[in-house]
Amino acid sequence: MDLSRRSGNAAKADSRTEAVRRFYQHAPFPGYPPRDSLQALRKRAERSVFARLLDRAIPGDAWIADIGCGTGQMSLYLARADRVVVGADLTRASLLLGAAAARRFGLERVTFVETDLRRPGLKAGAFDVVYSSGVLHHTPDPRASFARLAALARPGGMIVLGVYNAFARVPSRLRRVAARLSGFRFVPFDPVLRERGSEPARRQAWLRDQYQHPEEHCHTLAEVQRWFAENNVEYVRSYPSAVLGDEPDDVFAPANDNWTVEGWLAQLGWMWTLGHEGGLFFTIGRRALSSWGVEQPARTAFQRQQTFLDRQPAAVAGELAVAADHAMTGNDDRQGVAAVGETDRTGR
Repeated sequence: MDLSRRSGNAAKADSRTEAVRRFYQHAPFPGYPPRDSLQALRKRAERSVFARLLDRAIPGDAWIADIGCGTGQMSLYLARADRVVVGADLTRASLLLGAAAARRFGLERVTFVETDLRRPGLKAGAFDVVYSSGVLHHTPDPRASFARLAALARPGGMIVLGVYNAFARVPSRLRRVAARLSGFRFVPFDPVLRERGSEPARRQAWLRDQYQHPEEHCHTLAEVQRWFAENNVEYVRSYPSAVLGDEPDDVFAPANDNWTVEGWLAQLGWMWTLGHEGGLFFTIGRRALSSWGVEQPARTAFQRQQTFLDRQPAAVAGELAVAADHAMTGNDDRQGVAAVGETDRTGR
């Protein structure tokens, strides 16, 4: 491919990414209900069985990157015990909502970073868990986006990826046809819109995200598994499970089987089990161990601070960092979190 064609493709990708940024700048997703609280947020999140299982599986001292965090609700939900969570997104309006919520809820170990996944502002290999839900299928090249996302996990670290499934998304696409024909005045059989009938702002945010998005792709389990293999990520399992009848208690434990035919049958069933709420499924993997064949050892607070942020210009919105005053002067790992914002603001 010649340089002019590469430049043209890059410019096209930039324009598509900018369209997505503007989309969420206009209507950050998901919104917070009026008078929200940390208890209400956790209760809302735990209506999802997967959220509960994920929270149980992640160690209490893990460093977590939530890539494409939107308004940060999953980041805030996972910010328990001694975990440190970095929520990264390309839309400042969404990040400001997340940062404000973290302050209201008194969560001190959450940082929000403004960055583009095509040029991530976070260091490779810095995180124990890399989580991304509902994001890659809105990027111009999901396969390339996954490669950059996977690099953020340390050797032996876990990657949790949620994207639209090609089968489970069919009901939403049919509803979108009906919505377009009615000028989006009528969207049949959408339980989320019904649930949010008394919350116009959150209802409109869901309507836009599900039915009016400028960039959308759908993927099969086999396709995502190929991404994993290409990036030295060991496939662990999917959620829902692609093994019929399997209901895992530990989402970080390997699936009992990985038979392609059974996987296709399971995905056909997801049209009914996932299709009513958008058709999102998760694929979970473990980044392969280092060349020495051992897991990367735990890092000290100083080492974390040095490897946490990729020092690219304007990679981090320092004013979005959420850290308690004592975290800025304390001597534990939280100092590293506060130092991220401080380092970027000085430009050093």
